[in-house]
Amino acid sequence: MNSNWNRREFLQRASAATMAALAAGAPLSGILSSCKGKAGANSSADTVILLWMAGGMAHTETFDPKKYTPFEKDMEGNRVLSTFKSVPTVLDGIHFSDGLQSIGKVMDKGTLIRSYVAADMGHILHSRHQYHWHTCYEPPQTVAAPHMGSWIAKELGPKNPVIPAFIDIGQRFTVGEAEELKAFHTAGFLGNEFGPFFIPDPSQGLESVRPPVGMDAKRFERRNQLYNELINNSPVGEFGSDYQRESLKRSMEQAYALLNSPESKAFDLHTEPKESYDIYNTGRFGLGCLLARRLTEQGARFISVTTEYEPFKGWDTHENGHTRLEEMKRQIDGPIAQLIKDLDKTGHLDRTLIVLASEFSRDMMVEGKPDIKVQEQVPQPDILSEPKFYGMHRHFTDGGSMLMFGGGIKKGFVYGKTADERPCKTIENPIKIAQVHQTIYHALGIPPETQYEVEKRPFYTTPDGKGQVVKELLTEKIA
Repeated sequence: MNSNWNRREFLQRASAATMAALAAGAPLSGILSSCKGKAGANSSADTVILLWMAGGMAHTETFDPKKYTPFEKDMEGNRVLSTFKSVPTVLDGIHFSDGLQSIGKVMDKGTLIRSYVAADMGHILHSRHQYHWHTCYEPPQTVAAPHMGSWIAKELGPKNPVIPAFIDIGQRFTVGEAEELKAFHTAGFLGNEFGPFFIPDPSQGLESVRPPVGMDAKRFERRNQLYNELINNSPVGEFGSDYQRESLKRSMEQAYALLNSPESKAFDLHTEPKESYDIYNTGRFGLGCLLARRLTEQGARFISVTTEYEPFKGWDTHENGHTRLEEMKRQIDGPIAQLIKDLDKTGHLDRTLIVLASEFSRDMMVEGKPDIKVQEQVPQPDILSEPKFYGMHRHFTDGGSMLMFGGGIKKGFVYGKTADERPCKTIENPIKIAQVHQTIYHALGIPPETQYEVEKRPFYTTPDGKGQVVKELLTEKIA
């Protein structure tokens, strides 16, 4: 693999993969090439909520704090392991970084993973690692790899026929690496009907299921008919398979059904009681958690809520890292904890698997891994003369934290460990992305042998179908 690809090269290859998928056609609808079991059988979860910390969440500043070192002018950067004090959680002996107290109080309802290890793909790009996390495949691929949400939508179908099976909340394509992000926000060869239903701004969620302003129902229906005609006359209609054409049409039919359903009210956050709304209202991500809760209650299948990746903003802490993380924690702490409590109170948490994750972690000094360092991308002085350099600036792939709740996941459990001294790398029970995906699919009852034939070769949910379930995370006993 070429370890020196830049963003443009990655995008070109990703775009080529999309065209290759179109040229290759698509699998037969509803037929698994070699699936020996029925999807959804023996499952512990019906719904997945992915809480995506886009931009690289430093584990030592969040869910795996190390020794706290306050800022001093002209201090050595190598001295700094954590820029926040640690605070106790509800679990004996387990601490989180200051600012995450609310999530810490609900950890008796879930599992803390402290040993996620990201892939080695050379020069680190957020979009490449995010592509890998969401699809389980390292880019570029000769076919357009489906997003995890699309696999789930295809194999299980909608839980509620009028609620889109795959809903993406908070992601815009007008900021940051827009085209690169589009490369994995897709159903790939599975077809458009299994792609994400986008709600860029959760406060305007109702607008996502309404016709544009000034368009009445009859005009909307005429536009739907025109849409079908455009499909037939488009490159997909001319060169695509029957499956692809029907998939595009079904995606519009699903949107039309939602428009006229009582469930569409779930998208209107203004109907939420003020006391509850105020807890979630920390920004777009917080309101996204509220919308995710409401949609879960209405029968959503897969929901992604993202803090959104934008270079040098959010979790992308190349500068003013400490100050930035104070704000990021404020945005996520209350809403995530409330989401857990609300779903637990209504009984939905038992069958809803919630996953909090990020593409990789961060470290003050190491770019990549201690033994596989890669090209430095942003200057980081060894001596910290200004507060703006106080924080976890470089991309670190040898350790990271994840949280899991509900859906058959153990309660009050901690898995894996990182070193307490730099480099704070994984030293016990490393877990990689294929294991994460297969554990999620297992909870949903999607068999590991699920595959489709694309370009005359099998394409599995995990590369070569070799993803292994991390059985220690689950309440059930797996032989």
